[in-house]
Amino acid sequence: MNNDRRCTTEPARTSRHPIAKRPIVFIALLLTALFGTVPGSPSLVDAMDIIPFQSSNQSPLIRIFGLPAIGSASVVPAGKFEGTLTSDVTNSFATDSSGTEAVMLDGETYRFNLAVRYGIAPGLQIGIDIPYLAEGGGVLDGFIEDFHDTFGLPQGDRKSYPRNRLLYQYGNNGATKVLVNDGSNGIGDIRLSGAWQLHRGDAESPLAVALHASIKLPTGNSNRLFGSGSTDFALWLTASDDRQLPLGHLTVYAAGGGMAMTDGDVLKDQQRNLAAFGSLGLGWSPLDWLALKVQADAHTSFYTGSSLRQVNSGSVQLVSGGTIGFGDKTFLDLGVSEDVLVATAPDVVFHLALRHRF
Repeated sequence: MNNDRRCTTEPARTSRHPIAKRPIVFIALLLTALFGTVPGSPSLVDAMDIIPFQSSNQSPLIRIFGLPAIGSASVVPAGKFEGTLTSDVTNSFATDSSGTEAVMLDGETYRFNLAVRYGIAPGLQIGIDIPYLAEGGGVLDGFIEDFHDTFGLPQGDRKSYPRNRLLYQYGNNGATKVLVNDGSNGIGDIRLSGAWQLHRGDAESPLAVALHASIKLPTGNSNRLFGSGSTDFALWLTASDDRQLPLGHLTVYAAGGGMAMTDGDVLKDQQRNLAAFGSLGLGWSPLDWLALKVQADAHTSFYTGSSLRQVNSGSVQLVSGGTIGFGDKTFLDLGVSEDVLVATAPDVVFHLALRHRF
C-alpha cells in the first residue's frame, strides 16, 4: 500500500500537542491586568465588538469540504465592505491501522484565505472566500519535539518517523485511496456566501441572530487535497448576546447548521453526503483594543466504512486566543487550535486573521 511500511504497523498516536496547551489565556489576563493599571491606558467603556474565530477543522481529509467558519451574528452594513485575510499554519501527525486499513497524516500546511463581505441592502450581505494552500514537510517538527523533551512531555510516535516529511496516505483492502507525498501549492475550493440579519437588538438588548448560507465550488485540485471535487451547500444560524461587566463586557456566541454535499473525488465510495456542525464561544473585552476568546468547533463525520477515527469520526476542536484592535476598523485575531477529540483534527493550528472594515 505505501512506501513506508511503518504506516501500517505503528499504533495510533494518542498524545495531544502541548503547544496548544500553553497558558495563553493566563498570560493575556496578566497583561490585561498590568495595562489596566497604567495611567492613561485605553478606556474600559467602549470595548470592541467580539466575533467568532473564523476557524474550522484543518485536517487534510476534512478541510477539502465546505465546512464553514461560522461568521458573525451581525451582517455588514449596507454599502460597506469587510475584508479578512486569514492564515492557518497546520502541523499534523497521526497514524493508525486496523484490520485492512492504515492511515498516515504527517505534514504541514499553510492555508491563506481572502474573504470579502459586502452589505448589498440593510440586513443583507454577500461574500466570497478564495483560499490558497501550500503544503509540504514544514519546519515545525524539530521545535515540537524539543518542546516535548524540555518539559518532559510524551512524544507519541513522532520520533519514530523522519522530521519535516509530507505523507498523507490512506489505504483499505490493499488499495491506496489517498496518497500525497510531495509538496505543492495552489488555489483551493472557492466559496460564495450570503447572510440575512434575522434580529438585531439595541444597547439594552444586544441579542443578534443571522442566517448564513454558502456554496463551495470544486475549483481546487482534489488529487493534492486542495479540494474535494464536490459542490457543497451549507446553511446555519449564528447568534450572540452581550452583557456589561464591572470590567469590560462579556459576549457569548453560538452557531449550528448542516451541510449537503454532492459526490466528490476523495474517498468517493466512503464519503457521506450530509453532515452537521456547530460552535460555542465566549469572549471578554476588558479594554477597547483587546478581547480574549475561547471557542469550541464541532462537526459530525464526513466519511463512513472505516474503523479509524482519523477518517470516520466526529470532531471537536478548541481555539483559544484573542483579538487586538488597531483603531475602530482594523482587527487582528490570534489563536491556537487543538484537537479535543484526539486524532480527529490536527495536533496544532496557529490561526491569524486580519480584518478591516471599509
